[in-house]
Parts: sequence; structure tokens; C-alpha cells
Amino acid sequence: MAGLSKVLDTDNTVFCAFVTCSSILVLKMMGMSILTGRQRKIHGVPASPEDLTLLKGKTIESHPDVDRVRRAHLNDLENIPIFYMAGIGYALTDPNPSVAVALYSTYTLARIAHTIVYAVHVVPQPARGISWGVGFAITGYMAMRTIKYFCCDSCIALCQNWVH
Repeated sequence: MAGLSKVLDTDNTVFCAFVTCSSILVLKMMGMSILTGRQRKIHGVPASPEDLTLLKGKTIESHPDVDRVRRAHLNDLENIPIFYMAGIGYALTDPNPSVAVALYSTYTLARIAHTIVYAVHVVPQPARGISWGVGFAITGYMAMRTIKYFCCDSCIALCQNWVH
């Protein structure tokens, strides 16, 4: 295993790619909050009763455009944190830098594409499913590689006991 200080080194291409992609995803999720607020204002949908004073004119309880952006944001909140965990675990396996950079970058692009086709410019399926599936597969691949790399005899014995 690569030493932790080697993995967390700013000269480590894998770590730099992970941090860069993670930061892009943080900004993307922050943007979803802004997009939700924009849709709420446009359509007169308050987040809470106390927000009624901020919305001039007629307000409604819900609107499909607001709900769509909220679902896309929720999907980010369900998927991106597990990417962070799988991605840092994968970085600890001392992976091939080209492969790791490709995985991190592709995941990030897939999540951006997911947001675009789901909440910004709605595109019919399977666009959303494909963009979600690419990210899902990458996260699963990194988690499985991490398990394989770190799995020890004690873990194998424990898993065998669970099966029997």
C-alpha cells in the first residue's frame, strides 16, 4: 500500500485529480441550491411559510420545475458523497494514474451531464439514466477495487462466516 503521506502529496497526480474533481462537484452541488432558489422565485414556490414575504404576488405550494431541480439535487446528495468515499479509498490503492484520472474525470462529467439533462435542459430518457449509470458504475468499480486491495485473511474469514 502506498503510504498515506505519499497518497496525500500534492505531487501525486491521483490525489490532485481526486481533489480537483471533488471540488468541481462541490461547486456543482452548490449551484443546485442556487438553481432551486431561482426556480422557486420564478414560479412563486416558497421553501417555508416564512418565505412568503420574500415572494411578491401569487404563491403556490409546488411546481414541476422546482420539483425537478430538487430531485436532481437530491440525486447528487445520494450519489456524490459515496463517490468521495470510494474515490479516496481508491486513491489509497496506488492505482495507475491514467486510469484514476480517467475515472475521476468521467465521473465528474457524468454528474454534470446528469444535472444538465435532468434539471437544466430536460432531455428524454435514456440520457439521464446513462449519465447516472456511468457514475454509479465508476463508484462501484472503485469500491470493489478498494475492497480487493485491502481485503485481508481476517476479512475473508469473516465474509465466509456470513455466507455460512
